[in-house]
Amino acid sequence: MGLDIESRSSDSPYIERVWRSSSRDVEQMTAVATAHWDLVFWEHRGQVSASVQGPETRASQAPVPEDATFFGISFSLGTVMPHLPLGRLVDGSAEIPDTTHRSFWLKGSTWHLPDWDNAEAFVQRLVREGVVERDPLVAAVLRGASPDVSERTVQRRFLASTGLTRGAVRQIDRARRAAVLIQQGVPAHDMIHRLGYFDQPHLARSLSRYIGRTATQLGDRKPSQPLSLLYAT
Repeated sequence: MGLDIESRSSDSPYIERVWRSSSRDVEQMTAVATAHWDLVFWEHRGQVSASVQGPETRASQAPVPEDATFFGISFSLGTVMPHLPLGRLVDGSAEIPDTTHRSFWLKGSTWHLPDWDNAEAFVQRLVREGVVERDPLVAAVLRGASPDVSERTVQRRFLASTGLTRGAVRQIDRARRAAVLIQQGVPAHDMIHRLGYFDQPHLARSLSRYIGRTATQLGDRKPSQPLSLLYAT
């Protein structure tokens, strides 16, 4: 019983992760915070739906349809759909209309549903058609470069292309790294020095806010409720 999740990385600069999942005998999950936005498709009781899921700034409880299947593309930071400003989607979503088993409607055109094997080709078409763009300045900053522009410009472009501040992205990513390491058996007190937390309470507050679990709960091999997709960014 629970939520079975499979994910893979991608060689596309526009894609952070490709994932799929299925649910059975579970009604609710803990959705962990994420700095990325997703294009998500799911089928439940013969009905196919799709939406753009915005970044999540904190953990939350989310309902899970029974016996449903999901497929998603998580986009890299700095990648945007200009017609759907991310600032409006933070902690929210936008439904995609006219979705069927074969196609959906997006920015005035009909698109075939992507799948596990053709996600990269699908996203490349989105790029060619101007539906998806990537801010090169944000991509450079994330690689550690120091562009020849003011910090104010960097912050403005970062917020516009991610919906979040650089500080918020760092805090979310750090909490996710800590959670993954704890699940791998690394003692919680090691996280303080390894990831730059001030002390144990600081780590505990971060896990509670962004992951929705304590360090002890993350170490539980049989949790009472499944987590959404969790990986080290």
